[in-house]
Amino acid sequence: MQNPPLSRDICQQHLEVTRRYFMRLGTVGFAAMGYPSLLEARDTDRDILAETIADLEYLTHPGEFETVERGNPPPYKLPPEKRLAIGMERNSWKLDVIPDSETKARVDNPLSREKGTALDFKSLLKLAGECPTRFLKVMTCNNLATPLGMGLWEGVPLRDVIWAAKPSANIRRVFYYGHHNEDPKQIFRSSLPIGRVLEDPPGDHPVILCYKLNGEWLSGERGGPVRMIVPDAYGFKSVKWLKSVVLTNAPAANDTYASGNNDIDSWMKTMCRFIYNPTRVKAGSPIPLTGLAQVGVGGLGKVQVWINPRPDEDWPKDDPYYTKAPWQDATILPPPDKWGGGLPEGKLPADVRFFTAEGKPTHWPMRYTIAHWATLLKGMAPGKYTISCRTIDNRGNAQPMPRPFRKSGRNTIEKSLITVEG
Repeated sequence: MQNPPLSRDICQQHLEVTRRYFMRLGTVGFAAMGYPSLLEARDTDRDILAETIADLEYLTHPGEFETVERGNPPPYKLPPEKRLAIGMERNSWKLDVIPDSETKARVDNPLSREKGTALDFKSLLKLAGECPTRFLKVMTCNNLATPLGMGLWEGVPLRDVIWAAKPSANIRRVFYYGHHNEDPKQIFRSSLPIGRVLEDPPGDHPVILCYKLNGEWLSGERGGPVRMIVPDAYGFKSVKWLKSVVLTNAPAANDTYASGNNDIDSWMKTMCRFIYNPTRVKAGSPIPLTGLAQVGVGGLGKVQVWINPRPDEDWPKDDPYYTKAPWQDATILPPPDKWGGGLPEGKLPADVRFFTAEGKPTHWPMRYTIAHWATLLKGMAPGKYTISCRTIDNRGNAQPMPRPFRKSGRNTIEKSLITVEG
């Protein structure tokens, strides 16, 4: 699968936050830092360089997320009358919450289309009441190297809906399914242990039935009218176009992604990537490096870079992750005052989890979000170098540890070749 590029939104937001960082350093002008070539490479708005004050955004506009989807065609591309008939509009959406009869799971009040008791959209909003669950989450695919976008997701904890169905015995997992054109070959499904749904690990958000993104009704392209959002997991756990939840006593998962040799129980990993890393510079010029960090379950303690003046030399094979290299700390940039993403005035609504009443995060960086980073290299002699970046999580694990295996999420150390010309 080819990696999609970073969304235009993320690139523009990143350019602005790092631009402000280098302004505070007061060492070089934008042109000397090579920002015009950055704009050309990323096809962003050239006028951004002329803006002296601009909104600083971290959230991705709903229409700017990069998309990974299944189904031929996806349900949101069907004619309106068909979407209405299959329950892919808010006024026709319904959700089954039923037992798996094959495993003797017991549910005393199943929510079922067949029985006329399925959960509808109005009932879902009633469960949310005046205090819906809201949190920030970056959407990312375990097989892709860059995030797809970060949003403010809003919905109802899945456990509230499950308790409404009155489960009583023999339940070990939750299977859930999206709509895929009533074609068995297109079915997309995932699952979670019932314990993860009913009780959140310390510091984690609940699994939610999501109906809003950045304060707007969830569009069909983003998985609406309702999708699952699993905050600590990669995107394949957050199934779009949700239609059915099955409570089962089966001990094993049923995830579609398992067939691709993927680790379906892997939490999001902490890792970083370059966004701006010039390939050719003049000696004596300060060299800006900037990038994006994905904050996984281990949190984010540091971002580091390594300038290797001998890129052609073999590194010792007993140190495949370059733990003995002379890494240098970069700067993790602070959270913004305005989050963007289409929110009115860029401000977060009330009651976002782990935010104060004034809209400030209680800690930063936050798990399951993105953070921007930057550093400025000086005094590099003419020659060819390899520049690498990595993260250190809050437990002291250096990327790609503690889980370096690709099928549990991409987190390889990124390298870039740079030539300093005399």
